[in-house]
Amino acid sequence: MGEQNKNSDTIALITGANKGIGFETARKLGQQGFTILVGARNKERGEEAAARLQSEGIHAHFLELDATSQPSIDRAAKEMESSYGKLDILINNAGTTFGKLEEILVPSTTDTNALRDTFEINFFGMFAVTKAMLPLLRLAPEGRIVNLSSGLGSLAQQTDPEYEYYHHKILLYNASKTAVNSLTVHFAYELRDTAIKVNSADPGYTATDLNGFQGTRSVEQAAAVVISLATLRAEGPTGGFFDENGVVPW
Repeated sequence: MGEQNKNSDTIALITGANKGIGFETARKLGQQGFTILVGARNKERGEEAAARLQSEGIHAHFLELDATSQPSIDRAAKEMESSYGKLDILINNAGTTFGKLEEILVPSTTDTNALRDTFEINFFGMFAVTKAMLPLLRLAPEGRIVNLSSGLGSLAQQTDPEYEYYHHKILLYNASKTAVNSLTVHFAYELRDTAIKVNSADPGYTATDLNGFQGTRSVEQAAAVVISLATLRAEGPTGGFFDENGVVPW
């Protein structure tokens, strides 16, 4: 219990934390005693998720945060600065994909607006949130940033006919996750002389509403690598891409 009380001083913000991998990550970190900020753009769903975590004895609070709205991001950052004065862990989990499945499976039939909308959340939103939260992360003793990517964002795997999901060529989703990996590399480089570590996580093909719950892995399995990267020790890696088994090729 003493360790949990100590961990309550560690503030973790998880975007899109009201469901799926984000919610399970919030639960697992919360069980370690960390104070969890449930980032969600839908107030009702966010508050409901925070209440569920609180009912399990977790220090959880809803934080209204729409990753596609700069004013919303700025308000969230100011609220966190006022309430906590720092941020120890940022988990950029919010993500989605747009368009009709039969269309987005083929690059040439992918709607341009659907491509833009997917990047708006998966990449631009992640960038905007990270940029806004960085001053608070710099105030933490050992900041951690975990960007939710995907094995489908690996160009090495996507060009390998032996890769299990070689035929999953969903341009708008895959390309956005490749861009996420680039974001990880660049922020890790910028922060290379600080105590902040930035890494990409591949949670695997997880059953969530993103894929109509067709994924073969549970959210519990998916959250494992995210938790690992969020709680890295000082000697841990930065600027890398990992799944639960180790390094994922770029």
